[in-house]
Amino acid sequence: MKHILKYFFSILLILCSLNMNSQNKKNNDTVKILPKIDRYGLRIGVDLFKLSRSVYDKNYKGLELAGDFRFSKKYYFAAEIGNENKTTNEAQLNFTTKGTFLKVGFDYNTHQNWLNLENMIYIGLRFGISSFNQEINTYKVYNSNPFFNESNTIVLNQKFDGLTAQWGEVVAGIKTKVFDNVFVGFSLRGNILFSNKKPAGFDNLYIPGFNRTYDGNFGVGFNYTVSYFLPIYKKKSIPKEKIKKK
Repeated sequence: MKHILKYFFSILLILCSLNMNSQNKKNNDTVKILPKIDRYGLRIGVDLFKLSRSVYDKNYKGLELAGDFRFSKKYYFAAEIGNENKTTNEAQLNFTTKGTFLKVGFDYNTHQNWLNLENMIYIGLRFGISSFNQEINTYKVYNSNPFFNESNTIVLNQKFDGLTAQWGEVVAGIKTKVFDNVFVGFSLRGNILFSNKKPAGFDNLYIPGFNRTYDGNFGVGFNYTVSYFLPIYKKKSIPKEKIKKK
């Protein structure tokens, strides 16, 4: 009986050893890829640049709300809406621009996140519209002999209502998650005017949402945002097994 038990335990030990070797070989031949969960939803934020400028610049008041909605793995619907009240003081002219703007378009995320990260390095396009008014506060009469006669400043207070503009934007920026569902980011924009309703005898030197116009049709923009993500649904990638090639 003693010898039978000895042989039985020996055979059991050999079988266990063979089973462990088989499992190790299987684990070496396959690599499991962890499932990745993508969250889809709405992100809403505010432009901190316009808010801070409203505090330190007495000639400027503005607010911009920004948002995006992820509708595919790489693409996001995006929009910005806001208003601006800016007084521009130049050498010969002082004028005030007031109005609202709306920009809609999409962003494409070029960044390949690891696991469940949600950072963005993106490019995008926008179509912008603005409705505003311009008020000429004062202007100076040009004097070709300033050494003998100083330029006279004339108070005009002439207002032009019902002005509009439409333009396109190319956007490049980043967004980084700093806390759960909280993101910070910035973007640079290059703008080109499509249409611009000008008042008689005056040009729209500043357009809400478009910013300062250069050479008549071109402009640049910048924003720095903090936003909060509201998840609506999730998509889970199907785990796969990748077989190693021997």
